[in-house]
Amino acid sequence: MASDGLERRIPPEVKQKITNLDKILSEVEERLKPFLDIPHNELIAELSPLDKAKADLVAAYSINSLFWMYLNICGVNPKDHGIKQELDRIRSYMNRVKEIQDKALAPKIDVKATKRFVKSALWQAAHNKKEADATTSKESPSDWNRESVERKKKKRKRDDV
Repeated sequence: MASDGLERRIPPEVKQKITNLDKILSEVEERLKPFLDIPHNELIAELSPLDKAKADLVAAYSINSLFWMYLNICGVNPKDHGIKQELDRIRSYMNRVKEIQDKALAPKIDVKATKRFVKSALWQAAHNKKEADATTSKESPSDWNRESVERKKKKRKRDDV
């Protein structure tokens, strides 16, 4: 009979939210059951180290999120509780794992190809320099002297006139 009095005092909107919460928690329990039936070691045995870290972080985050909800239901402000720092710590680890994953997917430098490019570019530069030197060496210093002598002669002629 005491429950009848309590039920009358609970607003219908709250009853609906409690019913929805119960359904959602039942669904979460059903979805987690296959993972909870298998020992953790067997569950992650064939995963790569990165995937193991992801699995552990998801499990830790899920458990802490459920505890956050529990604190809310009990009327405790989770922002003032240590769970907030724990969730922040787990988020920071998730960001580190994401950075590692992104780093693995980033383009990598092919050192051998880079060496070939540099060697080829240096060879071409050296080859072009030799060609330039060869064309300038065709004009020997004696040619330069002849040109300067001719200029001087022309200048003298102008001066004489």
